[in-house]
Amino acid sequence: MNDGAGDGLSLGKVVIEGKTKVVYEVPAHPGQVLLVSKDRITAGDGARSHDLEGKAAISTATCAKIFEFLNNAGVKTHFIRQHGEKSFLARHCDMVPIEWVTRRVATGSFLRRHVGVKEGFRFCPPKQETFFKDDENHDPQWSYEQLIDAKLDIGGHVIGADEVAIMERMTLCVFEILEHAWQSLNCSLIDMKVEFGIDKETGEILLADIIDSDSWRLWPAGDKRLMKDKQVYRDLKTVTSEALDTVKRNFAWVAEQVKSLHPKPHARAVIVMGSPTDLSYGEKIGKVLKSLAIPYDIRVSSAHKGTDATLRILADYEGLGIPTVFIAIAGRSNGLGPVLAGNSTWPVINAPPLTPEWASEDVWSSLRLPSGIGCGTVITPDGAAVAAAQMLALSDHVVWSNLRAKQLNTWVGLKMADQDLVKKLQAQNEGVANGVH
Repeated sequence: MNDGAGDGLSLGKVVIEGKTKVVYEVPAHPGQVLLVSKDRITAGDGARSHDLEGKAAISTATCAKIFEFLNNAGVKTHFIRQHGEKSFLARHCDMVPIEWVTRRVATGSFLRRHVGVKEGFRFCPPKQETFFKDDENHDPQWSYEQLIDAKLDIGGHVIGADEVAIMERMTLCVFEILEHAWQSLNCSLIDMKVEFGIDKETGEILLADIIDSDSWRLWPAGDKRLMKDKQVYRDLKTVTSEALDTVKRNFAWVAEQVKSLHPKPHARAVIVMGSPTDLSYGEKIGKVLKSLAIPYDIRVSSAHKGTDATLRILADYEGLGIPTVFIAIAGRSNGLGPVLAGNSTWPVINAPPLTPEWASEDVWSSLRLPSGIGCGTVITPDGAAVAAAQMLALSDHVVWSNLRAKQLNTWVGLKMADQDLVKKLQAQNEGVANGVH
């Protein structure tokens, strides 16, 4: 079925073909596939279906930008890069036949299944549901117990409690990241669905499939009447060419908006050291800031020996009007953090480079502050950087997303480490039982 969809890329056999996409093997790139979208829109498990010229390009443009945003934040996905106007390259995964739905606001099918809940009920934390992909039975909802007890075998990997927990956590993370991103554009992400796959080569669980205007409810300014998602198509009583044009314009509007989800962080950190001998400590902080995509500067100034110069540095950064967190690195008698905090409305974090010999004495100069001054103290470089990031994340969705993904990956890493340890101990115990030493 290689019909030229590869845009110059030699395609192999069709892995799977659905109502709105075709997935091809790519012989030149083992472990990768090409997802090609169709100019087709469907609803109701295919009960309603229409050709919609231009939809494939719009869908691919939207999907590519969303996955690029998630990849940059640190979420592990199958997306590699956009290839053609209607296609993108991805990791070859064995798909888990479960749709993960996350809801912030009660609407749609949730109201039909939960009579008595009023539209607009807000879920805090977001509501998560799972649906088994089975068109003939209209994708029945599955409980957690059903999902575990099914023991789905996906490419030789059995989906158990740990795998479900990872997908559940990733689903929530993805929703919250995109929710914050859309909020930056004055749009409310009401709900969305995602799917996962298991990488055929690594066995890793990855966010997979396609995320586009078929995947969510999106209400500009939080107003349902302004919805820009596929619900407009679902709600049509009569499908006319004019109505389909409206749906297409909505999808195109979304594709244009997602381009604005990728700005560089507009916030920054300024590391101020009391001495150039503290540079290596400052660079450790900077390394973590860089991993979170936070711009930063490193400066040298002593609040004791050059107070006027310290205040000049402070004034220079305040005058630019960019949200800034100052990280003060000063040991012994720390006047740097308190002087910065006492003369600025920007947050200040003390990050004293404590030494084993004097740590118990020196730390008090950072902890015992004059009245009316509020700068906290963090005694590890990575902790100081993360604390700064959390402050900046209050007004910067890019920083917030990077932090959220970092927390997710830490959680998943611990879950996998625990799983590996359990398997190792089980193997050792079986070896002892079998007389193997």
